[in-house]
Amino acid sequence: MTQTQPATDGTPGNAQARRRIFLRHLLRGERPYMLYIAFAVMLVVFSFASPWFLSVDNFLNIGRQTTLVSIIAVGMTFVIIARQIDLSVASTLALSGMAAALAMSFLYNSWIVGAVAGLGTGAVIGLINGLLTTQLSIPSFLVTLGTLSAARGLALMVTNTKPVIITNEYYFAIFGEGSVLGVPAPIIWTAAVVVGGILLLHFTVYGRRIYAAGGNPTAALYSGVYIKHVTTLAFVMTGMLAGLASLVLSARSHAARPDVVQGMELDVIASVILGGCSLFGGRGFVLGTLLGSLIIGTLNNGLVLLGVSSSLQLVIKGAIIVAAVAFTRR
Repeated sequence: MTQTQPATDGTPGNAQARRRIFLRHLLRGERPYMLYIAFAVMLVVFSFASPWFLSVDNFLNIGRQTTLVSIIAVGMTFVIIARQIDLSVASTLALSGMAAALAMSFLYNSWIVGAVAGLGTGAVIGLINGLLTTQLSIPSFLVTLGTLSAARGLALMVTNTKPVIITNEYYFAIFGEGSVLGVPAPIIWTAAVVVGGILLLHFTVYGRRIYAAGGNPTAALYSGVYIKHVTTLAFVMTGMLAGLASLVLSARSHAARPDVVQGMELDVIASVILGGCSLFGGRGFVLGTLLGSLIIGTLNNGLVLLGVSSSLQLVIKGAIIVAAVAFTRR
């Protein structure tokens, strides 16, 4: 008996199959529905707890507050899926912001020069992390712990711990203060990075290779996947996204400071793990990372509206990370 082959033309059945495949790739992760439920419950609780929470202005504020974490967390998703980690993202952001501001101050006061300097600095730090991890076989935890300190120290050294003022109005409009149809520029940059991350991770050859490299490195190697190149590119991408986040932050504050966002790597890692990415590699999805970032941002926003101290907020976020990792391992 011959089996009926699936349709390969434009029939309705084939279209439905493609939609199912698209949704399966888009929602790939360990617990997407748990994320949706947790986010919805949090919205309901804070809506009843604070009269100021449920408003368009507050939601836009949450979007702006989570921009830096969301942008960098997309890159961190690739790194963690590859069974690595990057602890240097906050320091990379600080140094990239200083590089962008200094380039505009001393070379040419152009937003393009600042953008290239910021993104390039982040990419270089990511490349250093990737090469030291893959070529010298040093654990990425130790490598990025070193670059965390070195990049922060360099950011403090280049201007003797002083901020660098930025005066380019186009820079402010493009990365920080502009808007399109009422949507602030930082949120637009976040959406662009998330869409690009989804397409790259779930619908390209590189995405399949990063899953293979993290899920089963031995099998991936025998399948022709050059794990060192795949992993290094993930670090470079994360560094560049940290550079992009530095442009958004410095444009918003009209200056670059060497001491900004200390400890932000905690929020980035928490967002990725909450989003369904496994610290043991091979699992994760970008949409989940975005939801994880929004959960962290919404939690911070709601706790601030309720008057919870910043120290207790750190305790709560730390507990969330431990619980998420424990759930992932189980």
